[in-house]
Amino acid sequence: MFKSVVRAVGHFLLVSVVLLVIGLGIVVSEHGSVNLGDAPQAYKMGGEGPFVFFENNQMAVKYIRGSRDEGFTVESDYYPLGNAVTADVYFARDDSTFSFLLNQPGQIQPAIYNDNEPILAISDLEGNFHTFREFLLAHGVVNQHYDWQFGQGHLVLLGDIVDRGQAVTQLLWFIYKLEQQALLAGGRVHYILGNHEIKNLQGNMQSAAEKYTPIAGFLGKSSAELFTEDTFWGRWLAAKNTVEMINGHLFVHGGLHPDVVKHQWSINAMNQRVRDYYRQMYYPGLTDEKTESLLSTETGPAWFRGYLREEVTDDEFETVLAFYNARSMIVGHTIQFSVNSLFDNRLFAIDVKHPNDYRSSFPNKSSEGLLIQDGQFYRLTDDGEKHLF
Repeated sequence: MFKSVVRAVGHFLLVSVVLLVIGLGIVVSEHGSVNLGDAPQAYKMGGEGPFVFFENNQMAVKYIRGSRDEGFTVESDYYPLGNAVTADVYFARDDSTFSFLLNQPGQIQPAIYNDNEPILAISDLEGNFHTFREFLLAHGVVNQHYDWQFGQGHLVLLGDIVDRGQAVTQLLWFIYKLEQQALLAGGRVHYILGNHEIKNLQGNMQSAAEKYTPIAGFLGKSSAELFTEDTFWGRWLAAKNTVEMINGHLFVHGGLHPDVVKHQWSINAMNQRVRDYYRQMYYPGLTDEKTESLLSTETGPAWFRGYLREEVTDDEFETVLAFYNARSMIVGHTIQFSVNSLFDNRLFAIDVKHPNDYRSSFPNKSSEGLLIQDGQFYRLTDDGEKHLF
């Protein structure tokens, strides 16, 4: 009897181990991971901000102060429009703070650049400030004080910077700070919108970290109201593009569907038409066929995945590049194990699973990006290494 029980338990454990290994294999093959828990600082709300709103022809700058034990308050200061304001951003993970100068959100950004300066691109950071900061430090883009060190270079953020992560506030303001510093140095930060930025502009916050619901509530808002036309973030993001050409390379979050050639979309016209609908949720029949090709969640530049799903032939891809006289196309949106090249180093897919600022996982994640310099393409890793394609 005892031997039978031992044998049965042994079989059970063996089957369990086999199923566990198979399950982990499936998770890894699907670019997934097992979450091992969040650090308690992830849910800390005291010190969050600034949240900036435009009220009664003034700029309202608001911070959340306090804690669960002490109670929370909202600190509000009001400034005349056009005034530059020094703002501070607190990051709970390492109890650090950085400052920046808060100006007006800015005008619509140019979409075409030609200067032969180096380009560093990274995508789908999903609210992970610490991960982004450490990657930039490793590659000399910023220093220990979070200040721009990339000279006249181009830093490209290829969309889906918002949602999912617990440090969207810190990440967005860090990008804004670098934008200002890069311009002063003759460089440029390019924040190209992905589908999640567009979702947020349209009031869709379903993928946002749960902490932003109470944060918005403290401010007397819903989470969707953090990105409206009356907010700094809303106006700032609405001025961004969905497609840019930098030194002959196309940058787009999802990809350019071959229909852009059929419809003869120029880069500037494409950006303006998509921007016209940043605050209108897409649905079939919304507008004419030509415009719908840009707004569709299947074929739009912020959504299209066809290059990574082998839905586009070599000839179709080359036709797109030739139409824009482009050397290559760089996309995010579709997760890869590593920064990947296709179509004979003419298309680069750079969306990888970055480490979460506050969450441990198995297997461990690591950041990667792409460097384009002197006509060469390099895969960048978060240890500061670069690998030639």
